[in-house]
Amino acid sequence: MKLLNFNRPSQRWIRFLALFLGAVLILLLWRNIATIVPTVTTPQWIEIAQTNEPIQAIPQQIEVDPPKVALGEKLFQDVRLSTNNQKSCLSCHSFSLGGTDRRAHSIGINGALTEVNTPTVFNARFNSRLNWNGKFTDLSSHLDALMSNPQVMGVQWPEAVRSLQQVPEYARSFDRIYPDGVTPTNIKDALVAYELSLNTPNSRFDRFLLGDKQALNQAEKEGYRLFKDNGCVSCHQGVNVGGNIFQPFGIIGDYLADRGNLTPGDLGRFNVTQNAADRHVFRVPSLRNVAVTAPYFHDGSAQTLEEAVGKMTKYQLGRTLPTKQIESIAQFLRTLTGEYRGKPL
Repeated sequence: MKLLNFNRPSQRWIRFLALFLGAVLILLLWRNIATIVPTVTTPQWIEIAQTNEPIQAIPQQIEVDPPKVALGEKLFQDVRLSTNNQKSCLSCHSFSLGGTDRRAHSIGINGALTEVNTPTVFNARFNSRLNWNGKFTDLSSHLDALMSNPQVMGVQWPEAVRSLQQVPEYARSFDRIYPDGVTPTNIKDALVAYELSLNTPNSRFDRFLLGDKQALNQAEKEGYRLFKDNGCVSCHQGVNVGGNIFQPFGIIGDYLADRGNLTPGDLGRFNVTQNAADRHVFRVPSLRNVAVTAPYFHDGSAQTLEEAVGKMTKYQLGRTLPTKQIESIAQFLRTLTGEYRGKPL
């Protein structure tokens, strides 16, 4: 029998035809399977998600370690992690106050005031840097500094370990989770696991981003348009609507000179780098839940959203917006308030 001998062009056409027929066969099989396998029903608005926006929605679900999170939650509320049992993490990061204490300056050990306003602990996992001056890149090193800071917790790790080891419940919990029990590393690990779980998804604006056109009213949509058109999104973007870049406070005007009474905290990132170019440079704050975290700025000088928007547009953008536009932007910002454990903040 003489074997068929196809030239190369013919071989290419045969391969193409085989691939085409294979694709048709797979499509037919999929359509038949789809008729017998029930599909998962999703809200209609999910299909029209806003995918080209400078802000992204907070994920509904994140991966957590439940035992570590539960242990970290207890530690977060425990005054044993401070000198003379005076303060807990919750003292400055109250969940009923948006993860802050709503003070211009927090009250630390023995009544000492912090140099700058306390940022919210919510959604910290989405910040590329921590603190107003961006000194820390991770929560563990941040905890180290807070613990030993005489103005904040004022305690050394050996003291904290001894204090927790004396509590049978803690001893059992640490032994169950960590082979070496209560150690500084394990305390920080549990606290970090908890802090990483403190996310607030499902704000009205998140629902809008995911395609729910009714989540925002017309005034709020107009506020978002103004927020973008005026350049606010050049600094406040991403999942956390900020928290990922540094900017001088006063790009156009000199905010600090106008305010007066400069403090060491006003030096911002210069306190970390000692670089003259970093004077008065700060990490751009997240605007998530901003409506429930007043007062605003590193100095806590702005008491309302409208005041904060007015100062930002003046000193950062060099614009004086009409009152109506400022109010509209503030209306949009109020849609960024999310939920924690299924309940609105």
